[in-house]
Amino acid sequence: MENKTEDLQKETVEDKKEDTQEDEESMDMSNFDQIEKVLENDFCTNTKFLDYERQMFLDIIYNDGLVICAKGISYERVLLNLFKVYVHPENLIIVLNSDDYEEKYYTKLLDSPNVHQASSNSTEREKTYLAGGVQFISTQVLVLDLLRNKIPVELITGIIVLRAHKIIESCQEAFALRLYRQRNKKGFIKAFSSCCEAFTMGYGHVEKVMRNIFVRDLFLWPRFHALIQKNLKTYEPISVEFHIPLTLKMTQIQTNLIDLMNFLVKELKRINPTVDLEEVSVENCVSKRFQKILQSQMDVVWDQLSSKTKMLIRDLQILRSLMFTAIYGDSVTFFSALKKYRSADYALNNSGWTLLHAAEQIFKLSKERVYNSKDEFDPESCPKWKALSDILKVEIPSDIKSIIQDEAYEFDKEKQIKILVLCNDSRTCHQINYYLTQGLERTLFFAALKNDVSVQKLSKKYEKVTGTGSVKDCMNVKQIQDPQPLAPTEKSKESEKIPLRLAEKVASKRKVHVNQETKNSEELQSVTSKDTLDFENTEDTDILKDTFILTMSQQINGNETVLACDFDTTLKDHVKFETFRDDCLEESLNVSNIVAKMEKPTVFIQTYRSDILRMSSLSQTLQEMSPDYVVLYNINISAIRQIETFEARYQRHKKRRLKVFVLMHGKTVEEQSFLTSLRREKQAFELLIETKRKMVVPEYQDGKTDILDPHRELEEDEKEVDTRKAGGQSSDVKKENPRIIIDSREFRSELPCLVHRSGLEVVPAMISIGDYIITPDICVERKSISDLIGSLNCGRLYNQCQQMTRFYSKAILLIEFDQNKSFHLQGRYMLSRDSESMNLDIMQKLQLLTIHFPKLRLVWSPTCYATVQLFKELKLHKEEPNIEQVLKQTGTDEDPMQELAVASDNYNTNIYDFLIKLPGVNSRNIHGLMRNGKNFKNLLKLTQADLSDILGSVKDAKSFYDSFHSAPKQVKKVEEKSYKQKKQMRKY
Repeated sequence: MENKTEDLQKETVEDKKEDTQEDEESMDMSNFDQIEKVLENDFCTNTKFLDYERQMFLDIIYNDGLVICAKGISYERVLLNLFKVYVHPENLIIVLNSDDYEEKYYTKLLDSPNVHQASSNSTEREKTYLAGGVQFISTQVLVLDLLRNKIPVELITGIIVLRAHKIIESCQEAFALRLYRQRNKKGFIKAFSSCCEAFTMGYGHVEKVMRNIFVRDLFLWPRFHALIQKNLKTYEPISVEFHIPLTLKMTQIQTNLIDLMNFLVKELKRINPTVDLEEVSVENCVSKRFQKILQSQMDVVWDQLSSKTKMLIRDLQILRSLMFTAIYGDSVTFFSALKKYRSADYALNNSGWTLLHAAEQIFKLSKERVYNSKDEFDPESCPKWKALSDILKVEIPSDIKSIIQDEAYEFDKEKQIKILVLCNDSRTCHQINYYLTQGLERTLFFAALKNDVSVQKLSKKYEKVTGTGSVKDCMNVKQIQDPQPLAPTEKSKESEKIPLRLAEKVASKRKVHVNQETKNSEELQSVTSKDTLDFENTEDTDILKDTFILTMSQQINGNETVLACDFDTTLKDHVKFETFRDDCLEESLNVSNIVAKMEKPTVFIQTYRSDILRMSSLSQTLQEMSPDYVVLYNINISAIRQIETFEARYQRHKKRRLKVFVLMHGKTVEEQSFLTSLRREKQAFELLIETKRKMVVPEYQDGKTDILDPHRELEEDEKEVDTRKAGGQSSDVKKENPRIIIDSREFRSELPCLVHRSGLEVVPAMISIGDYIITPDICVERKSISDLIGSLNCGRLYNQCQQMTRFYSKAILLIEFDQNKSFHLQGRYMLSRDSESMNLDIMQKLQLLTIHFPKLRLVWSPTCYATVQLFKELKLHKEEPNIEQVLKQTGTDEDPMQELAVASDNYNTNIYDFLIKLPGVNSRNIHGLMRNGKNFKNLLKLTQADLSDILGSVKDAKSFYDSFHSAPKQVKKVEEKSYKQKKQMRKY
């Protein structure tokens, strides 16, 4: 049956080839006609291409190349129309490096039966390959299908690669493209990227990326491109900038924080004169790329740095997070975040910045922002809150009235006004939503309750929140349940009860969490994310939503006004905001349906990059909503350019264009960070333009010639020549190609790609013993540092070594390090950086492993490149492994390909690989666990008895249950034991 199936598949592929060759000319003509239709009218919006979009489309449709766009200059429409040209059964287009949302988004817009998403069933994938069209597929699956000849490579029309800046020579995408180019010389490769700065990191990065994706042309589209400037300048939106000054205390806090950061940077460079720290500066510390800069500068030499240096780096990250909390957060949140750094425990574990005069000033000013001179709770308001409120309540209604009075412009008074407020993250969205609906006093008082800020007295303006100003009434949260109503509607009354439940929970948990301190640098680094508005454990709220919808109305003497043009701007305190709630619409977040249902002026509060609408969420929102006003609460380069592109596409009259209000703290870190990002992008494009001018691209780089990879072919030609046999003449006997059998689950790593690139043949198989079969006698189990620690702790490595030594005479445990990090076992690779006992425990387990298995060889490899060289040396003058023999040794007679297909048909391979690593889970009980477990949340609810029935073993069930429900051991006890062990060892 299997032979018949293979024969039928071969006949189908051959018939497909013949039909393709016969219809090649007609297909080219149909593609050309489709290109002409696309150029006339963009099918996405039924509007014409902008000039730069048209040129970008023409450049990439007729040439293979790499397109690099600036932030906000999206290639999304070009890509969609590119799909539209090739979405035909006679074409087969593979799309790599796309995420789940992009697949759904493009599939919805294309609305064609010829658009397919990768199936977990290998048989179904073979059918979809032969059906043609546009195929969205994961790179790992594509590599396996190419190696197993499950995909007709000769019939592939082309491959489109997204996020090309991530393509390096050892990644899966480069592996797939190399396999594709080896057997298909006619198909195209087109790559896209919108991260220009990534191509400037390292030496010759853009040339390496172009070489890895087999393209020769580079297309650059910066914001200062002549075509882009011409399109966006003509129809630019009306912008109003509000340079909001910081309060005096905020300015002083910012100055002192910069002084502290400057001190730490100077101290860091003084202690490490030999380390390249040119990029570590105060200017870069406040930029978004600071974490990447630190990683690139410090990862390689991390083990060589002193404890003082590591402490300085940690404190620099803490001051950076405090800076952002002071600028973007409220006074109560900043005071709560700063409070933990004045504790005695932290004072003994920092670089000494808390003892400086600037730090003392910060502690003093942060307290003065929350409490007045009478020690009453009277926190300082965020400056942007009042500016946002004035824009919504005064500026926009006044602008509408001025438009109505203009006789030259006809304005519909009953038109629904739509306002879009854009923020950086979901916490800021919730903060603004709570401020607009609940008011200033309730927002800050609730923040004090949540962050456990001590409130002894209340000022007069906070009496309306609690009823009286006494401390007893303040701490009695139940008295806040019946405050004065903000709006007479039922929805607003329900929304008022939301913070009360939260306050009760905070008050009940206050005793439990009073002594908890942040102990490691990762927790300290996430100060802003955990200390500012962390509502993950709350109920009946949508705290972490990235979109809020509010309606706006004005009530005067009991009369409600719902038209913005009728608002009395002198009575702005009477303007009320109510939360729009509709479960059916909120689940789908269909903006057009929500807008159609509104009658009052609507305010949409949304992040620039939402979780639900991640890619080009702002562009899609602008198109579906078509707002009248946009408020940029946090300035963003990409958002500004997307708004400019939106206006340029519709080419409206100046008075009908979008009006944008930009809120920015002038002469602050926020403005400096914005200007720094602009400068960095401009410098990156200037460097790329200069590189393109000087770049030498060989003719064979596109892979369409006979020379695909000179490095690979040179190594293939290098053979051992024996001069004793006829003067070194080559024999007629053809040598078998050197090959390595690799476990299919190992294709997530970089090693299989580099093995194939070195000239060795790669044979994927689902093998249960080892990861790499080098020769019939040599088996290698590869472990990364994190995997090694997990395998040692759960005992899985012992079973793996036992099986390897049983079936192979030369078993090797390969411990591989990350090439971007130091070749050092201690420090950051351990589960606990501060506990020496953990390091000792790992070393002791490795020693026990070698004692139990004396034939086992431990090999330490600094990088995957060194591993490839090791494999080639181990294979010299050795026999090639046989897949049938490997299956017999492992005790399974089934075909590994069939076993892999069965596993992929029935289960999600990602979940399978995750569960198999858990304690108590093995190959015998994992199938029952995946069938009966439903989901991970349900597994956590099962009792130990239920797990024993599923796993078939009480011992395995106890191990699985304890790993999730048992409390972790205290570090102190472990350290005491390790100290005793050290003492005993010294005696001997």
